[in-house]
Amino acid sequence: MLDPSSSEEESDGIVEEESKEAMAPQAGSRISPSRTSESSGGLAPSSSSRSSARPTSPSPSAASEEKEDLEKMQREEEDRKKKLQLYVFVMRCVAYPFNAKQPTDMARRQQKITKQQLQQTKDRFQAFLNGDTQIVADEAFINAVQSFNEVFLKSDRVAKMVQSGGFSANDFREVFKRHIEKRVRSLPEIDGLSKETVLSSWMAKFDTIYRGDEDPRKAQQRMTASAASELILSKDQLYEMFQNILGIKKFEHQLLYQACQLDNLDEQAAQIRRELDGRLQMADQIARGGKFPKFVSKEMEAMFIEELKSSVNQLMANLESMPVSKGGEFKLQKLKRGHNTSIIDMGQEDENTLSKSDVVLSFTLEVVIMEVVGLKSLAPNRIVYCTMEVEGGEKLQTDQAEASKPTWGTQGDFTTTHPLPGVKVKLFTESTGVLALEDKELGRVVLHPTPNSPKQSELHKMTVTKACPDHDLRIKLAIRMDKPQNMKHCGYLWAFGKNVWKRWKKRFFVLVQVSQYTFAMCSYREKKSEPQELLQLDGYTVDYSDPQPGLDGGRAFFNAVKEGDTVIFASDDEQDRILWVQAMYRATGQSHKPVPPTQVQKLNSKGGASAQMDAPISQFYADRAQKHGMDEFISANPCSFDHASLFEMVQRLTLDHRLNDTFCCLGWFSPGQVFVLDEYCARNGVRGCHRHLCYLRDLLERAESGAIIDPTLLHYSFAFCASHVHGNRPDGLSTVKVDEKERFEDIKERLRVILENQIVNFRYCFPFGRPEGALKATLSLLERVLMKDIATPVPPEEVKGVIRKCLEQAAQLNYERIKEYATIEENVGRLVTPAKKLEETIRLAELVIEVLQQNQEHHAEAFAWWTDLMVEHAENFLALYAIDMDAALEIQSPESWDSFPLFQLLNDFLRTDYHLCNGKFHKHLQDLYAPLVVRYVDLMESSIAQSIHKGFERESWEPVKSLTSNLPNVNLPNVNLQIPKVPNLPVPVAGLSVNLPQMPSFSTPSWMAAIYDSDNGSGTSEDLFWKLEALQTFIRDLHWPEEEFAKHLESRIQLMSSNMIENCVKRTRMAFESKLTKSSKSTDFRISPTLCTMFNVMVDAKDQSAKLCAMEMGQEKQYHTQIDELIEESVKDMIQFLVAKFVVILESVLAKISRYDEGTLFSSFLSFTVKAASKYVDVPKPGMDVADGYVTFVRHSQDILRDKVNEEVYIERLFDQWYTATMNLLGTWLTERMEQQLHVYQLKILIRITKKKYRDFRLQGVLDSTLNSKMYDTVRNRLTIEEATASVREGGMQGISMKDSDEEDEDDD
Repeated sequence: MLDPSSSEEESDGIVEEESKEAMAPQAGSRISPSRTSESSGGLAPSSSSRSSARPTSPSPSAASEEKEDLEKMQREEEDRKKKLQLYVFVMRCVAYPFNAKQPTDMARRQQKITKQQLQQTKDRFQAFLNGDTQIVADEAFINAVQSFNEVFLKSDRVAKMVQSGGFSANDFREVFKRHIEKRVRSLPEIDGLSKETVLSSWMAKFDTIYRGDEDPRKAQQRMTASAASELILSKDQLYEMFQNILGIKKFEHQLLYQACQLDNLDEQAAQIRRELDGRLQMADQIARGGKFPKFVSKEMEAMFIEELKSSVNQLMANLESMPVSKGGEFKLQKLKRGHNTSIIDMGQEDENTLSKSDVVLSFTLEVVIMEVVGLKSLAPNRIVYCTMEVEGGEKLQTDQAEASKPTWGTQGDFTTTHPLPGVKVKLFTESTGVLALEDKELGRVVLHPTPNSPKQSELHKMTVTKACPDHDLRIKLAIRMDKPQNMKHCGYLWAFGKNVWKRWKKRFFVLVQVSQYTFAMCSYREKKSEPQELLQLDGYTVDYSDPQPGLDGGRAFFNAVKEGDTVIFASDDEQDRILWVQAMYRATGQSHKPVPPTQVQKLNSKGGASAQMDAPISQFYADRAQKHGMDEFISANPCSFDHASLFEMVQRLTLDHRLNDTFCCLGWFSPGQVFVLDEYCARNGVRGCHRHLCYLRDLLERAESGAIIDPTLLHYSFAFCASHVHGNRPDGLSTVKVDEKERFEDIKERLRVILENQIVNFRYCFPFGRPEGALKATLSLLERVLMKDIATPVPPEEVKGVIRKCLEQAAQLNYERIKEYATIEENVGRLVTPAKKLEETIRLAELVIEVLQQNQEHHAEAFAWWTDLMVEHAENFLALYAIDMDAALEIQSPESWDSFPLFQLLNDFLRTDYHLCNGKFHKHLQDLYAPLVVRYVDLMESSIAQSIHKGFERESWEPVKSLTSNLPNVNLPNVNLQIPKVPNLPVPVAGLSVNLPQMPSFSTPSWMAAIYDSDNGSGTSEDLFWKLEALQTFIRDLHWPEEEFAKHLESRIQLMSSNMIENCVKRTRMAFESKLTKSSKSTDFRISPTLCTMFNVMVDAKDQSAKLCAMEMGQEKQYHTQIDELIEESVKDMIQFLVAKFVVILESVLAKISRYDEGTLFSSFLSFTVKAASKYVDVPKPGMDVADGYVTFVRHSQDILRDKVNEEVYIERLFDQWYTATMNLLGTWLTERMEQQLHVYQLKILIRITKKKYRDFRLQGVLDSTLNSKMYDTVRNRLTIEEATASVREGGMQGISMKDSDEEDEDDD
């Protein structure tokens, strides 16, 4: 933008441009002189070329085309003129504002996101997800970014809103922040790391991804600069902005700026005074002529005139409150002015008459003494100095200097109230006489400077004294007298008047501004601070005049005329006259602009410029502007224009400019734009209601075309207009025009339609709750629009009814949109199978849930006052989905259970929603699936019962671990799916007509490991427990919402589990007993893995019964108690069976050694044989193999049971009973032989068995109280006695003794 105070080089450049433009128009082409070179140059050649190319008889179509082009150019020309005139008014508002200020409390607008920036953001986030960036992130953050990318960035609603200019970078950040808050809150607590720290870290990473490779410092600088321009704009920036808004060229702005003298604040204040005077005169003309606008009431016509005058008086008061000239330091008197009083009203003359004491001036003088020339009579070494004083003030002295070089350069500063002060400078030399009391004065000079005097230093001849022989003594000095702010012009004039200055005489005049509306022409004498005479210029009109005969003195005449009075002035040159007339023209506030009788300077005349270069520069700019056709815009009377239509135009163009800038404004003007529009309205009397009605209309047009407009802004303007139309006087105006009321009703209806449409499309007009608070403001505005007037609130039922209707339509619209989206995604068009239809229905259910969750997350807060309506909206939305869901389920096979995931998906969402749980759709869903669940459970019960029966018939009782230990590694199914798999039914039950799919049999222990940690049971039992737990898990995961039916299902499954486990336990017990009965009764018997498996089945049954059969919620645990008791009894029986088996085996051992009882034939024969043989060979110990075999059997059995059986309690119980029973058997056997002495071989076997049994069972953890029983003590004592007897009789036991020894340990090893 060009600086308004441009240099001469710039002016020369413009002159050259203007000379080129002047030659552009062609002969014969009638173009307005205000046409620029571009428009004129574009018109003439085209017309000439068109005429030469056409035939002499043009066709009607060609003629009409030429006519249309001409009309189009004329319209463009009129539009350009209108914009130029409008720009002149805007420039004046910017140059001298006295009503409005740039607001500093407006919300700062963020930079909007463009389509290119959106695509760039998508690419940056995708690059992060692809791992192409150096940003380190954990899995949780990556998942959050992935979700944000899929749900938000790729959303069509976001793309549409970006296209409409409603999204800013801050919106992106806030949506991501809200998106991750729930994720961060759900993360587990980590010691030393708070959730706020995690949230801040994630937001920092988001900013890094969003920014990409851009330097953050540059981005910050750009944001700071944009924010500053968004808050406060300088005048030059405002000029440039409205040049762009109105399409004004740079050189046109410069011409207008200089011709309007926008840098001259006095000229601008005078222009305002003329405008206000014109508005008052216009009000009087309307009152006299009766040409009133059409009001809603006839009584408003008188009020209208009062309002016009009151608004002008308010502007006058505002102007009066302005300082006389910005930067001034003088407080000037403010004259009282009554309301509804014209500035040319003569009725208040006495009250507003100025006195001489009201005029106060203060001047600052700088006196600089440079040197004295012509001082020759004094000796070179004599000391000289100067003094300076302003009459009536203090005296100052320079430094001392030698007479050979009398130079100083000393400055003295003075203040005075005399417009014509007397400055006295004296030259002194020091007296050399002893008796001299004062220094000798050599000369003096007395000057009377004015503010117009030359500022540079000059030589002045001094008046020498008699003591100084140098008669040609001169002093070089400079006097600078500053012009005070309230002095507008000064100089010498000849004057003659009727009441003042009654004698034609040359006087010194000063034009003084006392206040914004009071000026006075004052004449002064030398050394006087008060004016000799003064003329108050209120009501006078100044103009150029011809020389008056009989008045000698002065060459250029002008006068000031008022009713009954004329004052004639004359200056000595033409330039001075022009300056005086211009200054007085600004002061009088007259509407007539004086024009010099002859043109001072003409740019288009040859040789004229150099002859008149003494003309004022303002006249130079005015002439140049007139040459370019700008004079009509500058001199146009603002009061003659329809400012309502002009403001409507500038506001519309400003709004277009604002919506197309880089800020996400949502229709809000920038502070600078608000400032200019406020000033324009106040200065030109644009009614507030008209302003806001036009604003509302423009905003609604933009909203209808897809732009995002802030409903709060609409609410503000609508409330203003509603208050005005209903007589609430928001801007002090009580008159209401008919067209204002009609336009308001029309806009009210349009606004209602738009608001209802936005509520219907709330997901698409306010995606993800953006702009923040817009939906809530829309609902609030709708409630205001529905009001009949400003005092009576609308009934809540009416508002509720409107919103209910909108939300019903919204449900239909939203479902159609997501159904269309799902259809496009699934590419439906081919043959749809029931399975495919079900898959599409589940996919649609996911979208339905996503929509409802987004509504709850982003829009529920806005509908907080109408929560029940949002619930109805959700139910209506789900009801539409229920139609498609029912249709999809009807075509499903009755033998298929694949639809259960659909129930789980919907139910898991609905049961967690407080408002939708057990709602209409939820109950419909339950009614739909309750028969399926019952039928499924019935079939599962029959099928499991049948599989138990057949399974146990074929059961091998091999442990599952041994069966599957050699299976190859396979990929196991994912058991942690979001939707649990429904367990399939086994083979169909006899008598059922349905064709049930085959239920998978147990195959791999890893599949079971996902449910429970057991792998030592049988195949049938493990299959049973898996099926029961899978069925119970399935029922539990259904989370049936209806309490009674849920309890029924729970009880049903527990009863079924109890019956199935009871059957399993009984079958296992029977199999255990049968297995033991068929097994060997000697020490060759070994505990087989099948027996351990049966024990483990009991263990598993007990564990599963605790989970499957236990009742909750404080009810009796009847099923669990019954099955637990059964299991305990069965385990007890199985232990007894096994102990009895062990006793039988020990009995077989004792039966073998009973042959050595004393007194039997076999005992005597065997003893004799052994004794005889032992003399010749080493005979093995008879009976030791029996003892070793039994000990081996015991140890092997203990190891097998300890290793294979999973329940430690059962093992300890078994070992206790086993030890006690066998020890009792030994005691009984010895008791029977109390009267007999044991054979040595019997003794050795019993000692070995007893000692090894005691030792082995102690190692297995049998308690000492059990080991050291009375029966054990009896057996031990008997064997000890028998051992002593045998040692005496037989001569020794060959190392076998009841005493513990290391040799036995070695033998055992």
